[in-house]
Amino acid sequence: MTAGPTKSLDQLGGLVAERRGSLGLRAAAAEIGISPATLSRVEQGHLPDLGNFTKICRWLDVDPSTILGLDDIGRDRPVAAVHFRKAQTMKLETAKALADMILAAQRAMVARQEMG
Repeated sequence: MTAGPTKSLDQLGGLVAERRGSLGLRAAAAEIGISPATLSRVEQGHLPDLGNFTKICRWLDVDPSTILGLDDIGRDRPVAAVHFRKAQTMKLETAKALADMILAAQRAMVARQEMG
């Protein structure tokens, strides 16, 4: 998978739409292995579940850790990771806040490990 320019979770829909180009929604969804409805929601800015996120990243040829902001974390360090399935009432700002909180907790875990 390629690293390329900086990517983030809030850009996922745009990355998918850009990669899809003139390819029809149904054809692209079939290539990815997800439903056309799911692909449409992702392009509209909704967050996919973990399985679909993985398939989309594979199709985009992007390392999921890059989109999640985890690409700078060493493999020999503890990783705090969790997946929240987006509820219909959850706003993108809420998802970002949760992600920031998880990353802050992970940084604290790494700092504690390095101290002793």
